[in-house]
Amino acid sequence: MAWSSPHAVLNIAAGGLLAGQAYVDVISANIANVNTNGYKRARLDFQELLTRLSGGDMTRTGVWPAQVTHLFEQGALRSSANPLDLAIEGEGFFRLRLPDGRTAYTRDGSFHRDAAGTIVNADGFPLIYEGGIPEGALELHVNPDGSLMARVETANGQEWQQVGTIRLARFINPAGLLTEAHNLFLPTAASGAAQVGTPGQEGLGEIIGGALEGSNTDLSQAMTELIIAQRSYALSLRALQQADELLALAVQLRR
Repeated sequence: MAWSSPHAVLNIAAGGLLAGQAYVDVISANIANVNTNGYKRARLDFQELLTRLSGGDMTRTGVWPAQVTHLFEQGALRSSANPLDLAIEGEGFFRLRLPDGRTAYTRDGSFHRDAAGTIVNADGFPLIYEGGIPEGALELHVNPDGSLMARVETANGQEWQQVGTIRLARFINPAGLLTEAHNLFLPTAASGAAQVGTPGQEGLGEIIGGALEGSNTDLSQAMTELIIAQRSYALSLRALQQADELLALAVQLRR
């Protein structure tokens, strides 16, 4: 049958090389972002590749990289001295306003106030929340339910007042989110529309002020996967070389 020929072996090996390279790229990205706040590790999913001629003979088989899926397990939380560093303990995403007006979603809660007093992330994208920070606010704090508190001067001295509410978004299928630059995600038909609600309610996690969520990449596991991926790539390369040698030998024998 056609699938047992050196040509088929070449196709299988070539597919293995492409799949192996894609696998190494995904794992390398996970390792590179092991210290990125709120990063969600990716997994490369494979599918069987099968092509047949009209006569029924198999001409190409093997594996093919199908899609990259992000895994949204909780990352470890660590304390921060910045009260506007926010972590989500549980399910949910912060909402950010992009320069083109779209809403993006992230687990990276490293926020600060810019020169205009707006709460923004490290890339300058504003955090979406209800309310506003009064001028002269001395200090800010976010409660687990998303209430934004400000310490202000009043006629009776300094006191804490609620000046806004941060709500979180969740998705029916977060694995269907589209990965964007700057550690952001965008909704797709596969993810479903964003469901916005109060932290701590309706399945949403709570907001932890003065903390950041770390990457959920397990470095030891990622290094093990990288070694396996490199060995797989090397085996596919060896199979490709041997198939090439068989074809060269076949050509010589036919002369």
